Amino acid sequence: MRIRALVLVASGAVALSALAVPTAQAATAGPAVTFSSLKVNSGKNIVVGSTAMVTVSATYTVTKPAGLSASSFQTGPVLYRGATLGLNSDDLLGGDAPGTCTASSSTVLKCTAKIQFRPKGSDEDGDLFSTEAGTWKLGALAANTHDSGMTWQGGLGTTHLQRRSTLTVNASPEPVKKGKTITVTGKLARANWDTNTYAGYSTQPVKLQFRKKGSSTYTTLKTIKTTSTGALKTTTTATADGYYRYSFAGTTTTPGVSAAGDYVDVQ
Repeated sequence: MRIRALVLVASGAVALSALAVPTAQAATAGPAVTFSSLKVNSGKNIVVGSTAMVTVSATYTVTKPAGLSASSFQTGPVLYRGATLGLNSDDLLGGDAPGTCTASSSTVLKCTAKIQFRPKGSDEDGDLFSTEAGTWKLGALAANTHDSGMTWQGGLGTTHLQRRSTLTVNASPEPVKKGKTITVTGKLARANWDTNTYAGYSTQPVKLQFRKKGSSTYTTLKTIKTTSTGALKTTTTATADGYYRYSFAGTTTTPGVSAAGDYVDVQ
């Protein structure tokens, strides 16, 4: 198990990676709170490139007893994998700081927080490996400010943590005579968080599309698969002036992407 990134407090802010709850304190009760309405990145997938840290916002609601002071605990959203959420979760990701909450009543807090995602690579502070792209569950954590008590709540939704993708296209020859063959090449790649580079995405279905000059709509001509290095190559017949592009629908681990159209003059 690896616990990385956030989090909260037990007599001051501590990172989860450094958190060690002594056996004698393990039974300390956490704050009597519940979480709801958690939304991370406005409900959109989280896409991370090869090097730069990505920070997304989260909003959530905390419900507490009227007599429990909001200053007696801190909270934050977390992403996790595995059957349950807690210190024994298979993987756990959170932000660098606790959330900020505003009371909307004596029992309800409206909160916001930030979650940071860093490709591992050679960065000792990085926490993402390429194998960790995919579906993550959403949960939240509350920690007492005066002792080690923690409250965990999972099952608050899911999100996709994805490796940013790129797609290129080149159609040739340009210009070309009507009825002649056009060769269209390109490459589909995605971020490798382990090496801080972009690498070809192999054996993925990609559509070759055409948009006639003066039109705003692309039409799919055929679907081909990338090679083991992410390369694309196919041919089509020149019929009219227009733009050729490749378009990738995406997977759980990688967002969809379309190349900018490459214009071909047909004579």
